[in-house]
Amino acid sequence: MTLKKITPKELHERLQNEEKLVLLDVRDEQKYNEFHIEESQNVPKTVIFGLQESGENIQQSLPKDQEMIVTCTTGNSATKCARILDAYNYKVTVLEGGITAWKAYISSLRDE
Repeated sequence: MTLKKITPKELHERLQNEEKLVLLDVRDEQKYNEFHIEESQNVPKTVIFGLQESGENIQQSLPKDQEMIVTCTTGNSATKCARILDAYNYKVTVLEGGITAWKAYISSLRDE
C-alpha cells in the first residue's frame, strides 16, 4: 500500500485556505517544543508504536473521518506511524521531508 504524501508547499496552501486538517507531529516533546507547525498536535511516535503493540485505540482524539497529516523531523518516523494508523483505517498523509523540508519551504517564502 502506498501512503499518500503532501509537499510542504501543498500543506502550506491548504493551511492558508483554512482547510480542516489534523496535523500530527510524532517527534518527542522536546523537539516539538523547540519548533513545530503552528496548528499541529504532538503525539510522540512511542504512543503510536504502542497502539500497534497493544492494539487498543489509545487516541480517541484522533478523528477517523478527517485527513491527518503526519510529520516528524525528516519523514521516516512519520511514514512508520502513518502505516500503523493506516492499518487502523485512519486517513493519513505524510508530510514529505518532514519538519526539515517545512522549515526550508517557509524560509524560502521569506526570501521572496
